[in-house]
Amino acid sequence: MRPLRPVPLPAPLAAPAHELGFDELLEGFSEPCVIIGDDYRILAANRAYREIYSLGAQDVVGKTCHEISHHSSVPCDRHGEVCPLLEAREGGHSARAFHIHHSADGRVFASVEVIPVASGSAHSGKNAEETPVYLERIISSPAGRPDPRSEGLVGESPAFVRMMATIHKVAPQTATVLLHGETGTGKELVSLAIHKLSPRADRPFVAVDCSGLPENLIESELFGHEKGAFTGAHTRKTGLVEAATGGTLFLDEIGELPLSVQAKLLRLLETNVFRRVGGIEPLHANIRLISATHRNLLAMVQAGSFRQDLYYRLNIFPVELPPLRERREDIPLLVSSILSRLSSARIPVSREALALLKRHSYPGNVRELRNILERALILSDGQEITPDHLPDLVEGLSVPAASPSPPSGVPRLVSLEEAERHYLSWALTQKGDDLPGLAKILGVSLRTLYRKIADLRDPAGPSAF
Repeated sequence: MRPLRPVPLPAPLAAPAHELGFDELLEGFSEPCVIIGDDYRILAANRAYREIYSLGAQDVVGKTCHEISHHSSVPCDRHGEVCPLLEAREGGHSARAFHIHHSADGRVFASVEVIPVASGSAHSGKNAEETPVYLERIISSPAGRPDPRSEGLVGESPAFVRMMATIHKVAPQTATVLLHGETGTGKELVSLAIHKLSPRADRPFVAVDCSGLPENLIESELFGHEKGAFTGAHTRKTGLVEAATGGTLFLDEIGELPLSVQAKLLRLLETNVFRRVGGIEPLHANIRLISATHRNLLAMVQAGSFRQDLYYRLNIFPVELPPLRERREDIPLLVSSILSRLSSARIPVSREALALLKRHSYPGNVRELRNILERALILSDGQEITPDHLPDLVEGLSVPAASPSPPSGVPRLVSLEEAERHYLSWALTQKGDDLPGLAKILGVSLRTLYRKIADLRDPAGPSAF
């Protein structure tokens, strides 16, 4: 993201905004920009801001920035977010934040930069009061959305937003990035997002799964080889490092590289020079390296299976990818997005099925969720997905412990709802291994029984979603 330099504004600021040249100044920016006062009110806006954020309003001037971008009557810091205007006002310097904004294109992630640009008088005359003025510049992210979409990164949970803010901070730089995350957390998608946000976006993005390459061919695949370099090398081969020239090379599961290749990768990172296998001519590399692993590389360093010097060279800017169990709020969004990628038809998901999906622990993370939904889509024949179509999740339901009974001979008056829950707990201990049979005995459908079991495990039930 291009940094902004302080912008001199005309003073005094006693005249109306259009007389001060604000509009002309802002039209010099292609991104949405506004001039805002110390009270969050918009003094002027450029055409791009009006087109993206007016949302049918006659004019944004005079309204507060949080009213337009957040649809909120109070500043964003009262909702637990970082307010760049507050930081700029208190620190006297430019400030950045990463927010979710309401725009003409729906909800979007946006990088917001607020810069103190001048002080002027709120009133004309001798006793004019000096008030700060700020330039706010907004850049919407093309790399992800807080709403369901058919491609890219999707989420709005605090853990996901923190990760998005981190990758937006490092993407414009040249630093090497190391992605840490469990299997299935979307490391390749994140690396592609960093590439698309970088100055290299129009150049190649080459992804390599190091765990999928035979050990005796890894060096040749990465660096290429000359004709006759080894048996079977009948022609010169261009390596993946060379194929990524000018762009980004993504090495997934980098912990699987053998020590001999680690040494050559370290030389590449330190000198930007490499040689093809069997070659003597030094070749210059022009790549940005992003690597990823689900393993503990520091423990591998201590065990001697990963080079310490390479580890520190790769770990310049680490990014943590949160597992799905730490961003359960995103599961409904991910379900909608994944189903839209799997089917052109809109496939509904029942409340009971969604409750099961939200409770699962997902050791395989988003990849596992996709596999579950793909199977459910087949089982449902393209109709509404219900618990019947999620057999693994239903089988994984633990039988709740039986509620304690009242002391013998001392009946206890309880609500019908509590009595039903108590009875269902007891019934599950008697016949919990045969849910279809139990549903028949209780005189309810299997789907209703699934819902009641889900509510038994979580009294808040699906209504919390």
